[in-house]
Amino acid sequence: MSTPRKIRRSEPEGVAELLPRVLGEMGLESTSIAVRLLRVWRDALGPEISPHCACDGLRRGVIHAHVRDSAWMQHIQMQKPRILEALAERLGQPLDDLRLRIGPVDPDDPEPQP
Repeated sequence: MSTPRKIRRSEPEGVAELLPRVLGEMGLESTSIAVRLLRVWRDALGPEISPHCACDGLRRGVIHAHVRDSAWMQHIQMQKPRILEALAERLGQPLDDLRLRIGPVDPDDPEPQP
């Protein structure tokens, strides 16, 4: 006769908290970091900058992002040390760089005119 399984009672976890941990356990740490980056992006940039800059991903410690136009690119370049520090603090690991390109910031934005 088999013993009954012990039922664990715990608080439910949201996918946003669960996914990074599962990816890390599967050996997909870089994917886990990218998921966490997307979660903290807007908060780290702040309410002034975040509507004008969209994270495009993380590759080899370098964050790639699109900015609305050249004026915002210049403004964000001046804020880069603060942004990288804020992101590294929230992610719990250092980041190498933030590279910006002019491009659509959200799916409804048209491509900028040259």
